[in-house]
Amino acid sequence: MTEMMATMYHNPVLLKESVDGLNIKEDGIYVDVTFGGGGHSKEILKRLGSEGKLIAFDQDEDALENTIDDDRFTLINENFRYTTQFLKFYGIRKVDGILADFGVSSHQFNKAERGFSTRFDAELDMRMSKKNTTSAYDVVNAYDYDNLRRILFEYGDLRNANAIAKTIIAQREIATILTTAQLKSSLKPFLPQSKEHKILAQIYQAIRIEVNQEIEVVKEFLTQTPELLNKGGRLSILSYHSLEDRLVKRFIRAGQFEGEPEKDFYGNIQVPFKKVGGLIIPSKEEIAMNNRSRSAKLRIAERI
Repeated sequence: MTEMMATMYHNPVLLKESVDGLNIKEDGIYVDVTFGGGGHSKEILKRLGSEGKLIAFDQDEDALENTIDDDRFTLINENFRYTTQFLKFYGIRKVDGILADFGVSSHQFNKAERGFSTRFDAELDMRMSKKNTTSAYDVVNAYDYDNLRRILFEYGDLRNANAIAKTIIAQREIATILTTAQLKSSLKPFLPQSKEHKILAQIYQAIRIEVNQEIEVVKEFLTQTPELLNKGGRLSILSYHSLEDRLVKRFIRAGQFEGEPEKDFYGNIQVPFKKVGGLIIPSKEEIAMNNRSRSAKLRIAERI
């Protein structure tokens, strides 16, 4: 795929800053767990020497069209929750840096039939991989009230999650909700014209996160990173909503997602990472060129 086509697939956010954060060694081994259009991977390969290696992951079958013809590069069509497992399969136990970009790709948003975007009418899908057996259809039509309310509140930050959940259930008892347009129509009372796009985006986000188990996947991935990284190896992680960013921030600070960091017998804090620099967000110029970058947050950490 050409550079222009890959950029159309997904415009990489904070490209220089996120790859700079890896502090790349020419002969190092690096992992890009969210390949997408290959923008971050191409930048990493530019900085690697002939002995360097880059392993990339993407669960979306469409991303395979963007593969890079380079002997130093391997693309694995799997969810990054299985990073350690597949690296071992390729004979790799330790790496020098890991980059993750947790967002939905522009391609996924722009391909109407995938059901990710509020702009199009499509079947309720929202699966990042066709191998995923749960779709947005299942969440909307089969989840009980408690689970619907929970995901709308926790993943969509919707204060009226209870009322939205009740409305979805009442509507599906009249007729199965098959498409995004039908879902939107059933929720009209909650979509005032001035806030329609924002609220609908929150609802879609909540359903998408549940369909793809995004929070569980992030946790599973992060807990693997201390064992995968060599001493001095770097984590460079981009997230786009507060749930993910909070997990990343806590894991870097404490080595866990809840509570205080572990201490040794003498009371010294035992954590696997040290923070590198502060929170990085896109510049006004980048946001002007790529509006989808506006919510991005980049955090970098080094293995102690």
